[in-house]
Amino acid sequence: MLIELLIVILVLGVLCTAAGVKVVKQYERGVVFRFGRVQELTRGPGLTMIIPVVDRMRKVNLQIVTMPVPAQEGITRDNVTVRVDAVVYFRVEEPVRAIVNVEDYLFAVGQVAQTSLRSIIGKSDLDDLLSNRERLNQGLELMIDSPALGWGVHIDRVEIKDVSLPESMKRSIARQAEAERERRSRVISADGEFQASRRLADAAHVMADTPAALQLRLLETVVEVAAEKNSTLVLPFPVELLQFVDTIKHGATGGAEPSAEPEPEAELAEAERAAGREAELLGAEPAAELPQQRAAEPADDAERSVLGIA
Repeated sequence: MLIELLIVILVLGVLCTAAGVKVVKQYERGVVFRFGRVQELTRGPGLTMIIPVVDRMRKVNLQIVTMPVPAQEGITRDNVTVRVDAVVYFRVEEPVRAIVNVEDYLFAVGQVAQTSLRSIIGKSDLDDLLSNRERLNQGLELMIDSPALGWGVHIDRVEIKDVSLPESMKRSIARQAEAERERRSRVISADGEFQASRRLADAAHVMADTPAALQLRLLETVVEVAAEKNSTLVLPFPVELLQFVDTIKHGATGGAEPSAEPEPEAELAEAERAAGREAELLGAEPAAELPQQRAAEPADDAERSVLGIA
């Protein structure tokens, strides 16, 4: 009977010992509550012992926790409706405070992150959300880290992950970007033309000082065109040759320009021929000179009848 009692006591002792043995992992810390009162000294990694029924231990993870923040919809300072989501990286630095000061530090950090994200949206412009995210990330980190310090939680990093814009705003931004690209392309093209004109002007001065350079350039152009195996070869006609031909032509004519007015002798001969044809039609002999014929004509119709002219 005594032996059986000893065996029962031994078994109960083994069971109690087994229940009091706890294993804490390397990235964990154990917070022990003895009769509901927290022990300031936490249990480190490895094998640890607690008093069964008297002690209760909670393990706290010290690893960095990655918590995605759900997308929050808000209105920016320049009255644009956006949806922004973020991600928070934090870890527990003081396990006792994380267990005692807050009921669920994971849920608390998530709610603070959501409210801080909405607040940062209302204080920022759309351009800041799209291009100046580093400053916004720092401000958001400070806003979340301030209450988290009292919970024994340290915020390592906060990053805005995505910014969703309305379709109309996306089209407006696209048009603005296209206009900016067009402006830059025109400026670059105009600058290139200006530089090219300067170079061409310099080349023209060189060719004007050295006429043989123009001939060499002409021959080079012919070689470049002929290298492509074209059936038609277009040769530029030098303007200097036209000027040379025009100079020779003016030298041959003596530089005198043809007169647009007819000669007086030609007018007089034409008048005489017209008077002769008129005299033949009237039955009279043509006069030698137009002034004499007009003087011999009768003055009136009476003298015409005397002379027998019809």
